[in-house]
This record gives sequence, structure tokens and C-alpha cells, in this order.
Amino acid sequence: MSTDTPSEQNAQAEPGPQSVTGPRIDKGLVIVNTGKGKGKTTAAMGVLVRAWGRGMKVIMFQFIKHSTANFGEQRAAHKMGIEMRAMGDGFTWRSKDLDQSADLARAQWEDVKTVVAEGGYDVVVLDEFTYPMHYGWIDTSDVIEVLKARPEMQHVIITGRNAPDDLVEYADLVTEMNVIKHPYQQGIKAQPGIEF
Repeated sequence: MSTDTPSEQNAQAEPGPQSVTGPRIDKGLVIVNTGKGKGKTTAAMGVLVRAWGRGMKVIMFQFIKHSTANFGEQRAAHKMGIEMRAMGDGFTWRSKDLDQSADLARAQWEDVKTVVAEGGYDVVVLDEFTYPMHYGWIDTSDVIEVLKARPEMQHVIITGRNAPDDLVEYADLVTEMNVIKHPYQQGIKAQPGIEF
């Protein structure tokens, strides 16, 4: 039985504030934002904007959102000159043509592989990319091989529910967003600037 106090046990389980002084290990990270809670894409966009603000070259690939989507994040990215490529059909659980959804995801993945290998971007976001892996449209082991071969300092952020276990194991940072309370439970629908 542990003799540590609850606060000591918690300190061991969770990292504390990160120091920005002293020796630093620089490494391109694989970051996964997953879980059933809201905020996975929003968190990725926050890192994207932070990196852009540091003069880093950034890009976001959206796997599910329709190629003609014009939500808040697309509008902001356009105004800032951040490249965002959407190639989807707005896939939902009610999609009428899952084969088309799968084909679009695979085509987008081919584009991603080229961009990652060429190394022209410091931060690459693969938004809602867990879904093509979860549904078996894209092989998770192929994804991990591409990530292993990427340039040493390239950061890749992957978002979406149901992140495959192998991806979670491989990633450097994994955050699971959980729902505690959501306005939808009170009948409040998605709102501009908050959800889209």
C-alpha cells in the first residue's frame, strides 16, 4: 500500500507545469486529441495558430468536412493565410454513400503522405483522421510507418473519436476529451463561432 498522500499520488500521475529554461529536447511530436468530448479540433487549431504565430509553416487536412465547407475555422484560416484542405462529403452516421466517404478519405491520405514526406511544413493537422482508421478505410499500421519516416522536427496532430490503440501507443501526447456536460443535453443546438 502506498504511503503517498493523494496530492503526491496525483503529482506522480500528471505532469506539472513545463519549464521553458534549462536543457531542452527538441523533437517533432505526434499529438492525438481523441474522446467523445468537444474541443478536439479546437485544440488542434489553437496549436496551429500558435505555431503560425511563431513563423512556422502549418497546414490542416480535414478528412470529413465537405470540400466546400465554410465554417469559422476555414474563414479564419483564409484570412490568416493558413492552408487548409478539406476533402470529404460531410460524412455522418447517416451518410448515404460510405464507399464515396472512404474513397475521399483514401485520396486525402495519399496527399497527406506526399506533404509529410516532402517536409515543407512544421505542423501538420489531420482533422477527424481517426474515423478513416476506425472504419478500416486506412490502415493504422501504414499511418504509423508514415509518421515514423517523417522529418525529425515535424509535428503531426491527429483529431477524432475512437483513436486506434496502436496510434495511441505510438503517439507522444494523447489527450482524451470527455463530456461532463453539453448544451445539446438541454436542447441547445450547435451555434456559429462555438461549434462551427
